[in-house]
Amino acid sequence: MGRMPKKKSKTASRVFALALAYLTLCLAGGVVSSLFMLPAIFGANKVAQAMVPSLEVEGVDFDVTDLPQKSTIYASDGKTQIAQFYAQNRVVVPIKDISEPMQRAVVAREDRRFFSHSGVDVQGVMRAFVQTYLVKGSTQGGSSLTQQYVKNVLVMKAMNDDDPIAQYHATEDTLSRKMREMLIAVQMEKQYSKLEILQGYLNIAQFGRGVYGVETAAQRYFNTSAKNLNIVQAATIAAITKNPQQFDPSVEANQPEAERQRNTVLQLMYQEGYITKAEYDENRQIPIKDTLNVQKLTMGCQNAGDYAFFCSYVMNKILNSKEFGATAADRDKLLKEGGLSIVTTLDLDASDLLMKTARSTIPPNDASGMEIVMASVKPGTGEVLGFGINRTYDAAQGDSNDPTHTAVNYAVDEVDGGGSGFPIGSSWKPINLIAWMQAGRSINENLQTSTAYVTNQFACAKYSGTTEVWNVQNALGTGTVNPESPFLGLLRSHNTTQASMGTILGLCKVADTAKQVGYHNAMEGREDIYDPATLNPPMLIGAVSVSPLTMANVFATYAANGVACTPIAMTKVTKSNGDEIEVPKANCHQAVDSGIIQTLAYTLNQGVVRPDGAGGSAQLDGGRKTFAKTGTNGNTYVTTGGFIPNQIATFVLVGDAQDPAHHPIENIAINGAYHGYWDGSTIAAPAWKNFMNAYAAKKKLPIDNDYGKPDSKYMATSYSSTPIGSKTKPTYSSNSTANGTTNSTTNGTTTQGNAANANGTNGTTTQGNTTNTNTNGNTN
Repeated sequence: MGRMPKKKSKTASRVFALALAYLTLCLAGGVVSSLFMLPAIFGANKVAQAMVPSLEVEGVDFDVTDLPQKSTIYASDGKTQIAQFYAQNRVVVPIKDISEPMQRAVVAREDRRFFSHSGVDVQGVMRAFVQTYLVKGSTQGGSSLTQQYVKNVLVMKAMNDDDPIAQYHATEDTLSRKMREMLIAVQMEKQYSKLEILQGYLNIAQFGRGVYGVETAAQRYFNTSAKNLNIVQAATIAAITKNPQQFDPSVEANQPEAERQRNTVLQLMYQEGYITKAEYDENRQIPIKDTLNVQKLTMGCQNAGDYAFFCSYVMNKILNSKEFGATAADRDKLLKEGGLSIVTTLDLDASDLLMKTARSTIPPNDASGMEIVMASVKPGTGEVLGFGINRTYDAAQGDSNDPTHTAVNYAVDEVDGGGSGFPIGSSWKPINLIAWMQAGRSINENLQTSTAYVTNQFACAKYSGTTEVWNVQNALGTGTVNPESPFLGLLRSHNTTQASMGTILGLCKVADTAKQVGYHNAMEGREDIYDPATLNPPMLIGAVSVSPLTMANVFATYAANGVACTPIAMTKVTKSNGDEIEVPKANCHQAVDSGIIQTLAYTLNQGVVRPDGAGGSAQLDGGRKTFAKTGTNGNTYVTTGGFIPNQIATFVLVGDAQDPAHHPIENIAINGAYHGYWDGSTIAAPAWKNFMNAYAAKKKLPIDNDYGKPDSKYMATSYSSTPIGSKTKPTYSSNSTANGTTNSTTNGTTTQGNAANANGTNGTTTQGNTTNTNTNGNTN
């Protein structure tokens, strides 16, 4: 807290001595003594106008415009409010934007001689003393508006500094506290004009439960702005400050007393000549309940409705980004007190349709208890468009046993308020094909495949493997197709072909490609794909730990012709003074050759339209060319990722986000439909399709079927394609590569971290629960 300087001028000493003498004599000698001192005290007011700055309180900023303000988060339109964050619910406005009735109402109520005194209302102090100590009536404060402003600032600073001792001294009922306020008030009147001080008071005062400042009060009680407050509204607000808890008119039980207090203010306004007799008579007759239009108080993401998960993501991005402060505490303070206007990337249409699709696919109270998690990104920008989760965001979920509520945003990384990630099955496999082409190989090259691979066949600089055998099968425990090309291996989603590709490429090449297209693990502190728990052969078939948002962003790279971006949540952040704060950048760049991406897109489309493809349930309406890849991680999770070129990329995951090991997605009814075996094509792909069709229709997205034209250098003649729609099986040439061929050194001596065992278990962790990945089902 502040303290008085040791040295004071003679003028300052005189004011101090006179005031102290007055108060002392009042206590000791009663009314007669105080009357003798009255001329001197009036003289002190005049002297105060010439005081030097020696009465400044060190370390306290009394700038009447520098107050904590709430921050507001908006959707991408810059208008739709998502949420507010504040330590004190306040919007600072200049005096010109506060109506004249409001200014007059608070002066009439709190300090009718405000415009004539010099910071301390001597007559008010005398009246308060006589009433409180001599007549023994109700306690009277006698504080001027300037003194009240000083007190509020001192209390606010103590709270911001988390200093309970300073807070006590700023509110204690003692003469020393009153004297301190008087001295500072005199100095305030020297430095600031009356209107500036009135502006500061109207912005700092508490006008109800959790309501600070006149602008917030106007919005809260009347759904209007401070500049539009009329006489009866202004009188209602001005009455609250005497007791913000009991006079808050939004509480029905308070309304009779709040109305009486309002009428008192109206009477004072009439007595001061601020309103006419007719205005007084008219307004005092209006029931207070008929004047109210109470708006809901919102703080944080809890009341953000369907936008709450996105709100949580934005909040965590601010708290984690150095652009908003050097420490997390600094960033939190800026968010709650900086008066920020935060324009996000949230697409209202995408968000609404994602949530609607999630709930219609698996209702929140569905007997299955399964979660569906969806995320969408705009290709080439990194802009996160929205999330769809069949749950209600609840920051206090720990206090509730409602399984439909959660404080975890399953769509994002752990550091951003999510979990530790999910295995995604075959939705990973496009990464393998990109790595294959980057190595200069043809996607139509025939490979020898097997159901058993020694892990050291996948060796590279950062993975050695062992002599242990990794057993690999395709969907439903089927064996292998031998030979098979990488093209058909992705189209049919065959695990055995992915494994064969991995022995030729080595795991490091695939890992590097994954990083290029935007992949990272979801677990905080273990984001690098080279983490030993991830860098194992089962990675090739999606045994990883990744968030749906990261995978949506990976598919956005495919949708933007190889341009990769970092996901972003905000496009513009502005301080209350209009200055902009730099926001985290998307860092978009050409990560993969466009010819490779076009060839991949061609393959993904063939997987949707061909009879032997694994993604037929994802076909979009209207003849729109469809690019999607389904995935199944054993009996735990099913997925689908896909995109509309240059427009939107979306990823869908279905399963038990909390306990997949004890709650498999098999032999179960979901939303009334029973399946013994669920895969990506039976639930994730239809959800993806429904959303993408709805979004394309809502946004009137043009159909661009030129995307996905393969580059001839990645299309060798070793494969003879079959016309689309034909049921004739494709033919193969005799050009093949021996099983097990590898360009990596094999040593068979060192195990890197959690080496894959015969069942493909790699210790993948999901939302804090260990999941053993069954590599026999990661196909569709």
